Amino acid sequence: MPRVAIVGGGLAGFAAYLALRRGGVDDVTVFSPEADPAAAWRRRAAAIRQTHMRSESDGHCLPTSFPGLAVREARNRRSLAPLVASVCDRYHPSVESFLAHVDEQGRASGWSPVPARVERVRAVDGGFELDSHGVFDHVLLATGHPGIAVPEELRGDSRAVHAYEPHDYAESVCVVGAGLAAATEWGNALAAGSRVVSVRRRQPVRRPLNVPRPYLTRRGLAAFHKLGTDDRVALLHELLAPSYPPGRDWDEPLRSGRFSVEARVNGADQVICATGFLQGFRHDPLLARLVDEHELETVDQWLALDPDATVPALTDETRTLAVAGIAGQWAYPAADTLMGARYAAHGFLRRCRTR
Repeated sequence: MPRVAIVGGGLAGFAAYLALRRGGVDDVTVFSPEADPAAAWRRRAAAIRQTHMRSESDGHCLPTSFPGLAVREARNRRSLAPLVASVCDRYHPSVESFLAHVDEQGRASGWSPVPARVERVRAVDGGFELDSHGVFDHVLLATGHPGIAVPEELRGDSRAVHAYEPHDYAESVCVVGAGLAAATEWGNALAAGSRVVSVRRRQPVRRPLNVPRPYLTRRGLAAFHKLGTDDRVALLHELLAPSYPPGRDWDEPLRSGRFSVEARVNGADQVICATGFLQGFRHDPLLARLVDEHELETVDQWLALDPDATVPALTDETRTLAVAGIAGQWAYPAADTLMGARYAAHGFLRRCRTR
């Protein structure tokens, strides 16, 4: 039997594990310093007081899109309302229900990662060596976001805190950024009675999901894969632009009279950096080392992957090295979503089954 490993036990690694188990691959070793697959996500959601998911019913960890969390809630409530909302792309499960779903699936699946952080993946005869943990035929890298991003000019500023770190709200708050975390923080600070200034480099895009829905369909994804290198890079940079959903719930709090937009950080009591995560494989020590030691092809800040999210230079008929999560964006534009995690997982599963 081939040896299969997942490096990283966050939500992307967890979704891949569930897909592999459902697909009949029982011997899967997961390496993760934390046992809770939602640990990092849970901390970030708590920091920004997030109450509902941005994704609709597809935003879950199960191996198939259907049934999703809308079906689960419809059963629990004995109501068709969640299903109707899901059909209209208006269903947004609560954070509480999503985390309960993760906990349930963890218990039911026998999730029990090896408590270790893998620092080096090296191609050897017969597969890939993971530090001193042995050689595996098929390896999926799901290392997650490499760290939070803080503007250089705010490093060392005693007023500054990142949105994804625990914090309260001062009397006057400057929120740097314009994506979902920033929009959530505007509302949080206003609800706390603060005066809020939004500092942004550009106007945010208003869209329901991180990535326009056409790129989540087979046809849209096929068109994405046909793009030339320059066009794909340009599109990915465009999709990284800050965005948050349209709607009255987001707009109404900003009409309070205590919200304004300015071009730069002012003398506010507190500065909240809602600036997301570091971008690019170079910020991930494991991926950077892998690229350098194996001279892998990269494009701009991305690993150049095949459409199934595998690393072409290190994948053949006998072994597989695949990438899930944000580092897999060259293969799937919404790679850092749970839909993206499922996409990478199914490509990886096909290779584990046939090799």
